[in-house]
Amino acid sequence: MQIIQTPNAPAAIGPYAQAIVVGNMLYTSGQIALRPDGTLESGDITAQTKQVLSNLSAIIEQAGADLSKVVKTTVFMKNLDDFAAMNTIYGEAFGAHTPARSTVEVAKLPRDVLVEIEAIVLIA
Repeated sequence: MQIIQTPNAPAAIGPYAQAIVVGNMLYTSGQIALRPDGTLESGDITAQTKQVLSNLSAIIEQAGADLSKVVKTTVFMKNLDDFAAMNTIYGEAFGAHTPARSTVEVAKLPRDVLVEIEAIVLIA
C-alpha cells in the first residue's frame, strides 16, 4: 500500500490518509468542503460541491490520474433536496465520463458540511 498526500487538498483531520494506492487502484478518503489551507467553504451546495471535487481532483492528480479514470464515487449528502444542484456541478466536473455512483442522505457530516464524496480510481 502506498499513501497519497498532496498539499493541494486539505490534510487529513483525523487518523486516516487522503488516499491509498493498492495495485493499480486508488481509494480516496471522503472529501468535504475544506480548502487546502484547512478553512471551510461554508457556501451553498454548489460552492461546497465545487470545493469537494477540487480536493478529489488534486488527490487523484497526485496519484498520476485524473477524473476520467474514476471508476466509482459515493456521495454523502445532508439533504437530498440539494441533489439537482450537486448533480449539475458533479456532471460539469466529469463531463462525458460517467463513473458508477451511489448517493445517500445522511444525518450529519463532519464540520456540518452539506456534501462529502469519496472515489475509487484506476491509476494504471
